Amino acid sequence: MFFLRMIARSFTRQLRRRLLIAVTVCLSATVSVAMLGVVFDVGDKLNAELSTYGSNITVQPKSDAVVADLYNTGGSGADAAGDSGTAGGSADAADPTAFLKESDAPKIKTIFWAFNITNFAPQLNIHAQVSAGSGSSDGSSGSGDSAAGITAPVVGTWFNKELKLASGETTVVGVEGMRSWWTLDGSWPKDDSDQGVIGTTLASRLGVSKGGTITLHKKTASGTTNSQRITITGVYDSGDDDNNAVYIASSTAQVLADLPDSVDCIEVKALTTPENDLARKAARNPAALSQDEWETWYCTAYPSSIAYQIEEVIPGAVAKQVRQVAALQGNVLQKTQAVMILMTALSLIAAAVAVANLMAASISERSSELALLKAIGATDGAVSRLMLAETAVISLIGALAGALLGSGVAQIVGQVVFGSGITMRPMVFVLVFVLLAVTVLIASISSIRSILGLRPAEVLHGR
Repeated sequence: MFFLRMIARSFTRQLRRRLLIAVTVCLSATVSVAMLGVVFDVGDKLNAELSTYGSNITVQPKSDAVVADLYNTGGSGADAAGDSGTAGGSADAADPTAFLKESDAPKIKTIFWAFNITNFAPQLNIHAQVSAGSGSSDGSSGSGDSAAGITAPVVGTWFNKELKLASGETTVVGVEGMRSWWTLDGSWPKDDSDQGVIGTTLASRLGVSKGGTITLHKKTASGTTNSQRITITGVYDSGDDDNNAVYIASSTAQVLADLPDSVDCIEVKALTTPENDLARKAARNPAALSQDEWETWYCTAYPSSIAYQIEEVIPGAVAKQVRQVAALQGNVLQKTQAVMILMTALSLIAAAVAVANLMAASISERSSELALLKAIGATDGAVSRLMLAETAVISLIGALAGALLGSGVAQIVGQVVFGSGITMRPMVFVLVFVLLAVTVLIASISSIRSILGLRPAEVLHGR
C-alpha cells in the first residue's frame, strides 16, 4: 500500500514531467499502431487495388505455351499481349491453332482458392474482315476502308455472364469487371447476342459509332466464308492497341469462325499473396519442393499455386502469372512495408530518447527524496522499482491513449490511400505494447544507473 501511495504522490508532485512522458509514449504508440496496422493489412489492400488493372493469370493451351517458351514468343491471341493486359493483338497476327474448351472455364471456380478468383473471362481471338453497315465480303458497297473491309482482331468473350456452379452458388464473370480502366461510350453488350463494342481507332476508320452496325466476314478452315452482323452498343478507349479490336460474344465468334466450344485463352483475376523465395522455387519446379514446402505453397494463395491448381482442373491447359503484375505487387508491397516499419522504428527511438531525458531530469529533481529513502533503509533495488513502476504506469496510460488514436489514424490512411478502412489485427496492439515496454525499459536503464550511484550522505549535505 505504501508503494502505491508513493507512486500516486509522484504524479501530483511532478505532474508536468509525467504528462510529457505520457504524451511522448502516446505519440509513439499512435505512429506505431497506425503504421503497423497498415503494414499487416496493406497486402490485401494492394491486391484489391492492382486487381482493378486486369488479369494477373493467363490460361492457354499447353501446345501454345510450349511454342512460346521455345521461340520466346508471346503465344497466340490474348497471351500475345498478355503482359500489357490487352487481348486484341495485331491485325497481322495469325489466328490460334490450339484451343481450350469454353465449357471447362467454370471449373476455375472449383479449385481450393476458388474464393480468391474474383473474375475470369475466356477469349477466342480471331481476325476477320470488318466493314461498316451490312457490307458484303467482296466490298461491293460503299467506299474506302468501310467498303472493302478492314482486317481487324475480333475477340469473342463473356461480358457479364452469370454462372451457376455445381455447389449451387452463382457468380458473375466477364470482361466488364476486368476492364475497369476502359472509357466506354455506351453500354456493354449482352452475352449470347449479336451485339459488340468497338475500339475508338477502328470505329474512326470505319466511320461507325454507338448504335451503328458492322459486318464481320471470316473464312473458316473448311474454305467457307461466314458473315455476322453486329450491333455496336458502345465505343471504348483502352489507351493501347486494343482500340483496333472488336469485342463480341464468344458464342457469336465461335459460329463466325466455325469453332464450337473453343477458346484460346482465359484471363483470370485473382487475389494473391506476394511471391517469396518459396513461391519462386515452386514456380520453377514444383517437384523440387519437400513435403512441408509443398503443403505450405499449395495452401497459400501465391500466383504460382493458384495457376497450378487451375492447370489441375482444366485439361490441356497451362496457367501463367502475368509477371509484371506479380513483380509490381511484390516490389510496391515491400517498399511500402519498409517505409512504414522505418517510421515505426524512428518513432520508438525518439520516444526512448525523450523518456530517458525526462527520467534523468526527474531523478535529478528528486535526488534529495531518493537519497532520504536510501538513508532510512531503502535498497537500490527498491528505489529502482519505484521509479520503474512510476514510469510504467504513466507509459501505460500514454500507450492506451496512443492505441486508440493510432487506430483512428490507420482508418484515415486507409480511406485516403485505398478508399476503405484498415482491419486492425489484435497482434498489432500486442506487438506495439511489447515494443513500447522494451523501449521504455531501455530508456530507463541510464536513469536507474544514476540511482545506483546516488550517495545519501553527500546529497543530503548538499555536496
